[in-house]
Amino acid sequence: MLANFAGVLFDGIAYGSLLFLISVGLSVTMGMMNFINLAHGAFAMLGGYVSVMVLSSLGVPFLASLPLAFIAAAAVGLVLERLLYRRLYKASHLDQVLFSIGLTFMSVAAATYFFGPTQQPVTLPDWLRGQVHVLGLDVGAYRVFLIGLVVLVTIALGLLIERTRFGAQIRASVDNQTASAGLGINVSLVFSLTFALGSGLAGLGGALGIDVLGLDPSFPVKYMVYFLLVVAVGGAGTIKGPLVAALILGIFDVAGKYYVPQIGAFVIYALMVVLLIVFPAGLMRRKA
Repeated sequence: MLANFAGVLFDGIAYGSLLFLISVGLSVTMGMMNFINLAHGAFAMLGGYVSVMVLSSLGVPFLASLPLAFIAAAAVGLVLERLLYRRLYKASHLDQVLFSIGLTFMSVAAATYFFGPTQQPVTLPDWLRGQVHVLGLDVGAYRVFLIGLVVLVTIALGLLIERTRFGAQIRASVDNQTASAGLGINVSLVFSLTFALGSGLAGLGGALGIDVLGLDPSFPVKYMVYFLLVVAVGGAGTIKGPLVAALILGIFDVAGKYYVPQIGAFVIYALMVVLLIVFPAGLMRRKA
């Protein structure tokens, strides 16, 4: 019983880490840029398909495909931000929702047309297959790799936002665009790079999540609610909030499906209701 619980806990942490990696970019756009981007999952799907293509067609190693997935999603995010998203920064939230959900449906149709409706396979390297012995417990090697990589990305992202000049420019531009522009900050460029960073992280998460979440054209719609849950429960505009929320939701989702499979799919929604009642503004709020 104890071994089963430890295994479920570990799988929940791995699953939550993946949800955080994909969702943190949405937290940035919703909380810092005040844009409701329901098409965020489309960038994760793009990263997944880029990884699959370079793995199967070009023979690129799995680890090398991850930065390619990040760059591809970030580049597409940058182009779309310049051409489309920035026109709606000051629009109503309803307009933003309608635009981004339309973009989601277009991405689903495009993925179906080019790649077909079936699940895309991924072949992991031998050292990421099977199980490893950690603290007296046999756990999946890929889960260990996933958690370790997310820890590194979280630390790097926190340092970028809190300790660098670019991070200070992001926070200043969000708090007061007029004053920031008066101080010589290129607010438009900062927003573009911030959006590209969030899109790139989603693409990286999509590539890493193929083995865990699967990959097919319905991906942006299938997991849209999960990404929104992480941001809503954790608190938009923060890093720590979505991280804590993703881990909690991931653990309870895995535990619910394992211990009570009849209602396991609803556990995460019940937990969301409870957490939002107790923390209506999210677990953590962004500091001004």
